[in-house]
Amino acid sequence: MRSLLRLLVISVITIVSSASAQPVFKKVLFLGNSITKHGPKADIDWSGNWGMAASEEAKDYVHVFTKSLADKQGTAPEVLVKNIADFERAYAEYDIAGKLKEPVGFKADLIVLAIGENVPALKSPEEASKLQASVTQLLKAIKGDRIPTILVRSCFWANEVKDGALKKACDELGGIYVDLSTLSKDKSLYGRAEREFQHAGVANHPGDKGMAAIAEALMKALSK
Repeated sequence: MRSLLRLLVISVITIVSSASAQPVFKKVLFLGNSITKHGPKADIDWSGNWGMAASEEAKDYVHVFTKSLADKQGTAPEVLVKNIADFERAYAEYDIAGKLKEPVGFKADLIVLAIGENVPALKSPEEASKLQASVTQLLKAIKGDRIPTILVRSCFWANEVKDGALKKACDELGGIYVDLSTLSKDKSLYGRAEREFQHAGVANHPGDKGMAAIAEALMKALSK
């Protein structure tokens, strides 16, 4: 009887432990724009090849988040970073199958979508619906027939209409929406608050502090 009871207790503990265990992400895909990654561009005085306005690669949100994730799960994931600003600018007719073969083939078990800033202003509910549909299609293509964890963050420069479309697409795919709407109100998070930039557009991007805030918000959402 005691042996049976002991086995029952061990079984219950095992089940509870398994249910509460956090998944280990082996492959992480970041889809974004210049905040995620931007190569050198002399005419705007940008020489980095990482998230724009971060002082170094290790301090952009991709690398801060990846390090935090590796520390938490005890193993570093394989990472793929893709700038899809061209999707933002022409989402309605974007060739997902043709242009995103690598991200689709990567088969990530964690997808981080960080877009919206380059989407032209949405002037009607119809345009917002088109963006939502295009983002949904994008996520479905990247997801494939798998069940990855999906994080979709709102725009760094808050935009209620764009953010609403992103959230609806995220909800449709069962993803985790990360609201960053308060970040742009804190001027200390901008690159221009940390050092001088010759180009105003670059200076308006999140600096090291802003990148850390984005990474922290993503990690917090993932841990819920």
